[in-house]
Amino acid sequence: MTYKEFIGRSSFCFEEILAFSYGTAVTDPPPFFDARLPAPPFLMFDRITLIETDGKGGKMVAELDIRLDAWYFQCHMPGDPVQPGCLGVDAIWQLLGFYCVWRESQGAGRALGCAGISFRGQIRPYNKMVRYEIDVRRLLRLKESGSSVVVGDGRIYVDNELIATVEQARVGVFKDIIYRDYPRKSKNSIGGILQR
Repeated sequence: MTYKEFIGRSSFCFEEILAFSYGTAVTDPPPFFDARLPAPPFLMFDRITLIETDGKGGKMVAELDIRLDAWYFQCHMPGDPVQPGCLGVDAIWQLLGFYCVWRESQGAGRALGCAGISFRGQIRPYNKMVRYEIDVRRLLRLKESGSSVVVGDGRIYVDNELIATVEQARVGVFKDIIYRDYPRKSKNSIGGILQR
């Protein structure tokens, strides 16, 4: 799809999300269109059923089909398989990063934290579907650096039961931080504090 089509969409199927992970979703990307989603098995949603903006904020809804043979059920925990709660939190961060790029932020995304997480339930191998709902509170564009920061509140449901909330989740999109030449050592091969 073209960049204009990408920023005009209100939903994305698995094939389009997977193409975004590999950098092939947009045929005419603008400069610094460096954002990616994790590839499977770490990609934590199968489709975005709604993505919209209402000015500075917006809304997202995405879904993940539970697979009996999902990698995390094989190792977390033997004899007591459950999806790690941190993967649901990461799904919220993945979605917020996607939201930034959909709103024309340029660069690569990084999770910046959240104000609070509350777990009320769990995801097991015979559940059917996880739904993520995010109320995007605001998207800030930092003129000096060209970076963007998004803040949103997420809710995680399994089979229509609310099992977790993530308050004030934050993701930033920054220019010139990607590490394309992995595994070679280069400018961005060592982590630490992001420069302004």
